[in-house]
Formats: sequence, C-alpha cells, structure tokens
Amino acid sequence: MILPIYGYGHPVLKKVGEEITPDYPELETLLQNMWDTMYQAEGVGLAAPQIGRAIRLFLVDTKQTREEGKEEEGIKKVFINAQILDETGKSWAYEEGCLSIPHVRGDVDRQAKITIRYQDENFETYEETYEGINARVIQHEYDHIEGVLFTELLKPVKRQLVRRKLEKIRKGAISVSYKMKFIGK
Repeated sequence: MILPIYGYGHPVLKKVGEEITPDYPELETLLQNMWDTMYQAEGVGLAAPQIGRAIRLFLVDTKQTREEGKEEEGIKKVFINAQILDETGKSWAYEEGCLSIPHVRGDVDRQAKITIRYQDENFETYEETYEGINARVIQHEYDHIEGVLFTELLKPVKRQLVRRKLEKIRKGAISVSYKMKFIGK
C-alpha cells in the first residue's frame, strides 16, 4: 500500500525515533508499504518519520542509482535501531533533496565514510562501514530518525533562499506526483 509522505513542518519529522523490538505490530507489512511508497515517489531512501512514525527505522536502495552492470556497488537494506558509530574522511558537498521537502535541493557537506550498527528486518545485528554515495544516503536517512532535516545543514545563505519554498510546503501549497500529508491542510 502506498502511504502518504509527511511534508516539511509536520512535528513527527522533528522527533527522535524510538527503538523498536521484533514484536513491533505488523512490521513486515510496514516495511513492504515503505518500499512501495519509496519506489512510487522515486526515492532512494525513506525513514519511518516520513510516513508518520517516530521510530528508528529507515530503508535505502542505492542500487537503482548505479550504472548498468555496477548495481552491486549499491545497497538495498533495512536499518532498524541504527546508531552511527563513526564518521570519518574528507567532508564533501553533494546536492541533496528529500521526499518530505519536494522541489528543494541544496549542497550538504557530509563526511565520506561512516561506520554504523543496526539491525535488519530479522533483528540480526550488524556493524558495517560505508563510503561515498552509500554513506551519504544512510546519513540523510539516519538524520530523519534523529529529527534532523537536510535543510538544517544547508549554508545560511541557501537556507534563506529556500525559506519561501519551505513555507509553501508547510502549508501544502505545492503539487507533487505522490501522496503527501501536510500540517497546513
């Protein structure tokens, strides 16, 4: 089932997610709905707060961004109860966007390499290191479960330039090709 994506300004996007346990209600269905929602909106990641749940859950698929024949360089994973343990490497800027903040893009500086501990959909625990675009997408989605939006990481001048667009999103005065839920509507 395609779920509505919560738009900028909704309070759930600013909450720190709570950890979940294997008995979380209908987790398998929730995960399938999140994958369906992410793909329908043409995203590469989706965090539970973006669909109205303040829990420590996000999913990522960077395989779809890779050139044909290089899909194995990407990842397609569920991250539950994730904790970033380390961020290292040279900081690099890259233009990011967000399904909760449509029509807004901007350069965000992030470190090139992360080490993260998380559980998969079977609650098996992993500690892994990622670099480059895989690390960036994980960092972006991880920020969601920490109540941080990419617009908060933009340089001050860029934040000022997108202020009007953010207010339109808050009010629901935008048009997108996927289902959204706005605080102002």
